[in-house]
Amino acid sequence: MPDTQPAFAPALTFAFEIRADLAPTLHVGHGDGEKTEFTPITGGTVDGPLLRGTVLPGGGDWSNTRGDVCQLDARYLLRAEDGAVIDIVNRGYYHEGTDCPEQFDGDLQVSWPGHYYRTSPVFRTDAPAHRWLARTVFVGLARALEPETVHIRMYALL
Repeated sequence: MPDTQPAFAPALTFAFEIRADLAPTLHVGHGDGEKTEFTPITGGTVDGPLLRGTVLPGGGDWSNTRGDVCQLDARYLLRAEDGAVIDIVNRGYYHEGTDCPEQFDGDLQVSWPGHYYRTSPVFRTDAPAHRWLARTVFVGLARALEPETVHIRMYALL
C-alpha cells in the first residue's frame, strides 16, 4: 500500500535570544593537533517571546579546536525577569566552509555564508514557570556581531 501521508518535518519556534558578553579568551594549552581555550562570560541579556532576563557573570565557554573545527562547551546561568535562576549547558560547533549557507529568520540574518555556528543547549531549573525549558529540545544559531559579544537565537523543537 503506498504511503499517502505527507512527509513530516519537525518545526522550530523562536523562543528567545541570548546576548552573552565576553572577556578576552584565555589560552589553556596545546595538545597533539589541538588548541584549548576558555572564554569568560561576564553578563548579558535574554530577550524573546518566551523568556526575558539577564546572563549572570561567572560562566564561560571551553573550546577545543582540532584542525578547522572548534568544539564548544559553555556553561553559565540566566536570571529570568521573575528572579528564577536557570542553568544552561550549551554545546556546539563552529567551523568555516563553503557548504555553510547564509540564513535568515524573517528579515534578521542569523548566519553568514561560510560560517557554521550551532549549539544544542540543555536547561535546568526548579522554577515552575520555567520548567518547560528543562523538557524541551532546543537548537541555537550563534553569531558574533562584535568581538566582545555572542548572540545565540534559541529555537524550541516542537
